[in-house]
Amino acid sequence: MLLAKIRGTLVSSQKVESLEGLKFFVCEQLDISGKPLGKYIVAADSVGAGVGEVVLYVTGSCGRYTAATADRPCDATIMAIVDTLEVDGRAVYEKSTDTGT
Repeated sequence: MLLAKIRGTLVSSQKVESLEGLKFFVCEQLDISGKPLGKYIVAADSVGAGVGEVVLYVTGSCGRYTAATADRPCDATIMAIVDTLEVDGRAVYEKSTDTGT
């Protein structure tokens, strides 16, 4: 699994039928310390995430292992919303105190 911060939404009115009903987010990849890497990915949401949240996502065939994405052509899927990220005994991210940057 990989870390990302949701930076925006993606809306597509024309798509294959199997993607109907999925919500898509533009996610900026983060390193393990929570710092932005300047790389972006579009991921399908399977957990009810929102813009500004830090999330865990998967890529490849693992993206189809949720109830929301089963048997759909998803290559990246948000699997969890991060509440706290701790590295080497130090909290580097806490959802309740995040400034939104």
